[in-house]
Amino acid sequence: MKFKSTSVKVKTTEEMQNIGGLIASFATPNLVIGLNGDLGAGKTVLTKGIGKYLGIKRTINSPTFTIMKIYDTTNSLIDKLYHLDVYRLESADSDFELEEYFYLGGLTVIEWSIIINDILPADMWNVEISILDEETRVVTIKHNIEDNKLEESIKELGYEVIY
Repeated sequence: MKFKSTSVKVKTTEEMQNIGGLIASFATPNLVIGLNGDLGAGKTVLTKGIGKYLGIKRTINSPTFTIMKIYDTTNSLIDKLYHLDVYRLESADSDFELEEYFYLGGLTVIEWSIIINDILPADMWNVEISILDEETRVVTIKHNIEDNKLEESIKELGYEVIY
């Protein structure tokens, strides 16, 4: 499976949520998306955008202390969002059977996914969020979306694709 890397510069939380929604628009059942970046980079904000696109009505916040939250969607293709934050885990060797959620037909978003990298599927997408300054972030998405559809969609939203 061939992966591409697409980077986009975002300057506000609204833009970060819009990029999350755009990512969700390309998602299929059983997709796993790993989110990594420093504390405060915008991982949960991006997830809120994914949830908004999927029609989730509940407030999405980080499941840092519970490890996972499950949200019902109104999306006809993806019925659940499994939102994990594995920051508090030392490794994938915990008592949690996290990988079973990857194959239940929903979309799985994992904050700090690098911590459990050894149990993640090979076809997952990775999103790295880098902090440029107090407001500006670079979101780099490693994905297998065909052609240049993601890049074209980013430009249609008026955002800068970084090459």
